[in-house]
Amino acid sequence: MTIPINRRTALGHALAGSLWVGLAGAGRHAQAEATVKLILPNATGSGVDAITRSAASALGKALNASVVIENMAGAGGVLGLQALTKAAPDGNTLSVVSNNVVIFPSVIKSLPFNMPADFTPIAMVGSTPMVLVVNPQKVSATTAKEWMAQLKAKPDGYNFGSGGTGTILHLAAEMFLDEAKVSARHIPYKGVGQMVTDLLGGQIDFAVVATPSVLQHIKAGTLRAIGMCGDKRTPALPDVPTFVEQGLPGYVMEAWFAVIGPKGMTPASVKKVNEALVAAFNDAGVKEAMAKQGNLIQISSSEQAEKAFRSELIKYAALVKKAGITPE
Repeated sequence: MTIPINRRTALGHALAGSLWVGLAGAGRHAQAEATVKLILPNATGSGVDAITRSAASALGKALNASVVIENMAGAGGVLGLQALTKAAPDGNTLSVVSNNVVIFPSVIKSLPFNMPADFTPIAMVGSTPMVLVVNPQKVSATTAKEWMAQLKAKPDGYNFGSGGTGTILHLAAEMFLDEAKVSARHIPYKGVGQMVTDLLGGQIDFAVVATPSVLQHIKAGTLRAIGMCGDKRTPALPDVPTFVEQGLPGYVMEAWFAVIGPKGMTPASVKKVNEALVAAFNDAGVKEAMAKQGNLIQISSSEQAEKAFRSELIKYAALVKKAGITPE
């Protein structure tokens, strides 16, 4: 199906921000051996941002280091990844990434790096549920069937936002439209935070987002969840059915997150970070936060991460082609 949406919108640019994430007590700071910087090629308010901030303190404790989080969402996240390629491969500069990194090669003609050849995959960390939400003041539908009927009755009459052209949120929304055989206009944003703000304000009608980004708004009733995009419901929103349950068996989209480092990290450095990730995500407080957000944690080995990146590149190349997104 050819979706009549403008595919040529350029990727946005955003200024990078940073935040110190403290450890448990000043004494720990004094004893810290290093500072570890986590570059997030995502804006604040994204699912990856929420996950990383929930685990940062525990990760710093496991690494015996101070942790700095730097959001660098420019060019949809490409600038953050480019910065990572220039960092020393000593394990002190890492990045927490989403599916976006394996989608970029299919939607951007001239990437300043190769994925994953110019990086060191350290671990697949887990997945976070995605949900399609609507502005309840603009959309009366409460179920997938009602929502598809409204979209069919008004072709291209509704618009949806994403964190940028070619991101997993953009692709997930396009795949919904394709499966439902409907159309809508895409409005890309520089990051998820501003997109959610405009969704709440009614400037856009709907979006597919990582659940942690909008969980509080769904519970408050300021956004309405139409359906979960995964193959099963999430404990964070147990009453929201999947689209599979609602008659779209072919629509299953998952958002995953992983940790990577610059190319050339030593096996010892990779092992150290991988073990620290296992320790951090097994911390009681982090496990509780992940459960509340609905995230599924399963730390892989670096070898498994390498294989996953390569297979996901192939998978998303096919999905991008199916959605009709033209490489920029």
